Amino acid sequence: MRGRFVDKLKGEQAENSVAHYLITGVAGFIGSHLTDALVERGETVRGLDNFSTGRIENLAALRHRIDLHEIDLRDARAVAAACEGMDYVLHQGALPSVPRSVKDPRTSHESNVDGTFNLLEGARMAKVKRVVYAASSSAYGNQPGFPRRETMCVEPIAPYPAQKVMGELYMQSFWRVYGLETVCLRYFNIFGPRQVPDSPYSGVMAKFILQMMQGEQPIIFGDGEQGRDFTYVDNAVQANLLAMHADAEKVAGRVFNVACGERHTLNQTYRLLAGLLGFDREPEYGPERAGDVQNSLADITAAAEAFGYRPQVGFEEGLRRTVEWYAKEQGVRSRV
Repeated sequence: MRGRFVDKLKGEQAENSVAHYLITGVAGFIGSHLTDALVERGETVRGLDNFSTGRIENLAALRHRIDLHEIDLRDARAVAAACEGMDYVLHQGALPSVPRSVKDPRTSHESNVDGTFNLLEGARMAKVKRVVYAASSSAYGNQPGFPRRETMCVEPIAPYPAQKVMGELYMQSFWRVYGLETVCLRYFNIFGPRQVPDSPYSGVMAKFILQMMQGEQPIIFGDGEQGRDFTYVDNAVQANLLAMHADAEKVAGRVFNVACGERHTLNQTYRLLAGLLGFDREPEYGPERAGDVQNSLADITAAAEAFGYRPQVGFEEGLRRTVEWYAKEQGVRSRV
């Protein structure tokens, strides 16, 4: 069955004009926003997703405007076929979450390390021009020293950040050995519309919003004074598109932070969200979770200098837009 699907995909490539952009994890949170931006620009997009965490609803407005294929990144043959004819790859696909990787490291490894290797091999054989990779700020771990700079050593704590670091190393090796242009973007706590709010592995922002809307008491793990460089999703989209077309001598084989360069505590974030939603209950505090990074704050100078990245949407405006979107989705009135 799998072989017939791959042969069908190759046949479609021979008969039809081939998309220039390949997005892995296309139905996911960031992948779907990237798709919006590229389609709006008039580009053609091929998207891959196995829908383990991605949602077809995220592509509702674009389903018939992109070349969508249900493919698992662990299927090397299918991934290679999907890469044929592509100019650029935005590699967003992963099995995310630190807690998930702690609970089930093998499945996480197969998806994030083997899947990334399969994607790189497919891109190399297809002579793709450039791959932009969704790396993670969790690579820095809990080492001392802020803000985080790309020149710092990586100290991943849990399996998930270790896997994302392995992806970075593979990206850099394929540039050095094979000449495949690669760029790694270390995301810092990306949030915004479409982030899954109701999974045990959801980002804190989406989970807080849903719980407040449902009248539940959110849980903050730790004392709430741990800070995050929360970054609205539009900033991540901007960084990807800029990095994709920047001069190779400035970006190829390099790693860049993608953030806002600001730190906001979970307690502060909770209060702002509660105000936007008219929620008057205090949070519950629980024990710290294994593998969690306690604080994050990025230096974004390198991305600014290499490809002109500057965050366009600040923290509080991003919160307002996010709450407004979830309120509309859930049919809840907010104070936005």
